[in-house]
Amino acid sequence: MSDAPSYEVAVRALCEFMAKQGDLDLRFTPSPSALEGIAGHALIASRRGEGYETEIRLSGEFGALRVRGRADGYDPQQNQLEEYKTYRGDLGRMPANHRHLHWAQLKIYGCLMCQSKSLEQIRLALVYLDVASPRETVLVEQHSAQSLREYFEIQCASFLQWAQAELAHRDARDVSLAALTFPHASFHDGQRKLAEGVYRAVKAGRCLMAQAPTGIGKTIGTIFPVLKAMPTERLDKLFFLVAKTSGRRLALDSLARLRAREPDTRLRVLELVARDKACEYPQNACFGASCPLARGFYDRLPAAREEAVSHNNLDQKVVREIALKHQVCPYYLSQELAKWCDVVVADYNYYFDSSALLYAFTVFNDWRVVLLADESHNLIERGRKMYTASLARDALTAAKGGAAPFVRKALDKVGRQWASFVNVQTEDYQTYPSMPDKVLKAVQQAVSSITDFIGEQPTAASDELQDFYFNAMHFCRLAEQFDDSSLFDVTLSPSNSELCLRNVIPGRFLAQRFASAHSTTLFSATLSPPGFYRDVLGLPADTRLLDVGSPFTADQLSVRIVRSVSTRYRDRAGSVDPIVNLLARQYEARPGNYLAFFSSFDYLDQVADVFWARHPDVPIWRQSRGMAEPARDSFLARFECAGRGIGFAVLGGAFAEGIDLPGDRLIGAFVATLGLPQVNRINEEIQRRMEARFGAGYAYTYLYPGLQKVVQAAGRVIRTTADRGVLYLIDDRFVETRVRRLLPQWWKVGTHEVCSTDNTLSV
Repeated sequence: MSDAPSYEVAVRALCEFMAKQGDLDLRFTPSPSALEGIAGHALIASRRGEGYETEIRLSGEFGALRVRGRADGYDPQQNQLEEYKTYRGDLGRMPANHRHLHWAQLKIYGCLMCQSKSLEQIRLALVYLDVASPRETVLVEQHSAQSLREYFEIQCASFLQWAQAELAHRDARDVSLAALTFPHASFHDGQRKLAEGVYRAVKAGRCLMAQAPTGIGKTIGTIFPVLKAMPTERLDKLFFLVAKTSGRRLALDSLARLRAREPDTRLRVLELVARDKACEYPQNACFGASCPLARGFYDRLPAAREEAVSHNNLDQKVVREIALKHQVCPYYLSQELAKWCDVVVADYNYYFDSSALLYAFTVFNDWRVVLLADESHNLIERGRKMYTASLARDALTAAKGGAAPFVRKALDKVGRQWASFVNVQTEDYQTYPSMPDKVLKAVQQAVSSITDFIGEQPTAASDELQDFYFNAMHFCRLAEQFDDSSLFDVTLSPSNSELCLRNVIPGRFLAQRFASAHSTTLFSATLSPPGFYRDVLGLPADTRLLDVGSPFTADQLSVRIVRSVSTRYRDRAGSVDPIVNLLARQYEARPGNYLAFFSSFDYLDQVADVFWARHPDVPIWRQSRGMAEPARDSFLARFECAGRGIGFAVLGGAFAEGIDLPGDRLIGAFVATLGLPQVNRINEEIQRRMEARFGAGYAYTYLYPGLQKVVQAAGRVIRTTADRGVLYLIDDRFVETRVRRLLPQWWKVGTHEVCSTDNTLSV
């Protein structure tokens, strides 16, 4: 390796790698929000005198290593370099290893500052700001430039061995990816067009919306071109983001097939799972005295990390095995490994959420990343949930139980301000232009009190208090960013009330996520109309659109609109008989496996009960509320090859997308709803907001989300070019022009009538 620096590392990343030690300890958390941190830094700087410097860019070299960073502040009068840290609660409870890390960072900055200004001595000051007071605590040490240089070289020398190994891995990765070939003999119809579109988007560094039909191999068709672009575009990471577990497994399987075909491919692939799926001791708190896998975590992490990066496949099972071998927490080991893996397969939350790990790593490390968002029609609803927060009055009451007196006092104040605000409301549901200041301040003070309590007694907080605490923190952070992309509403019931910051347009928050990625591809079988998704998700104006034609033909799927039936809520009782007759008639004409979709569990049960009473010889099985994973697996297992029966499911649920039942495992579907969201006060408010912002209130609130679910459900029937099947769209509104134009163009749609008194079906 030449003397010219070829590996760049941020000061904080260097110190986190080298200087972290001792236990994993989450008691002195959570930290202030990003906005509170920014405001705190500005406040500290504003208190300094004339000539004070802020945000000083510094860099230095050690062999092949280039260390860069930005020091917070420097006072030339005192020759004092300052590092700012904002916090909540009692500073005395900060774990010693946190303080050790802060000093490590400041010493590195001190070395770089001495080098930059040719200083022989410098004062180093850690400035801790309590965001609640806001009081400063300043810790000062005097250092010589020589001692700081020695410290810098020790840290860099230790890190350099790892850096050189990472450079070697990167070189080997890029060489192997340049030679990578497609894992199948040829591309499917439409798959090449998709792959080329993704490749061009990566090369141009822009966003792409790709609508591509089910069955063409979208997963490998998007992953492969990104991997091929990695060497030439100097990409650091590929994040494959999914809405559901099934999507994660498809991505991991596709990547495994790539490696199986070309085993010399050097590509580290990591699977990230939710904390509750990875935690070995869910009953324990995350600190050394409570959890054995937190005790000495940072002391044992280097060995676990070194073993892990020798693996190409780091799925949940492999990460768990390595973690337990080294007695470290699997969940936090996987978070560390995200820094060192080339491909990360994870839920949307890991990049798009307000506290998203992968997004934070991307920004902090200035990574060039590509996002592939699978089944991205789900991102609107998921994004809304990420940026929605609510507080319930009964949860506030429950949180008081067992709380310390000073916490109960803070919660009582929240209750008083809450009651004062909602008691004047006369409607069950009402929106307001802004959050009431007194309520918000009381909640913020309660959060500070609970932080102190949990810091002192981390195992004493009840589940109810912790639940309220996390909800309240999320609520406060969203309140800081409240604007017309969200609603503030209050819902009253006889025994409860709820305050909600309800996000309507997630693009307000997601836009920066897209901007921080080198390129993003959103892909799904249902991204129509594209303007709806572009507007609501906040995609860049130069986002390219790609509509991949279907490889399927009209003669594969017989699509029939049953226009003599209305599934509107007021008409549902009268729709049961004709729907039952339709199902029976089709099953009699062609026995096999079918799926019947309904708008609700109640509607599903009404039809299923009548069908079973009249046709007990036809096997049926039903989706139920809150179906656990084993029950979902059992439901799908009923769809056997050459099997017979009807599965009853809810549109938009677990069986309406993301499942693959090719061949005669599924030969038809009935969709007895347009899938329109329920008309209620909340959705009517959303419609008004959508109308005000985009001039398309009804379509953006009801029509487009509903038809997207219909098309997704219908897509379960034809999975390959060899499949044949039938689809019934049961509602008179399916014949409307505005509805028909949202259906796939390759469908050839006919209309049918069905009688409510017998099994007669007529064209």
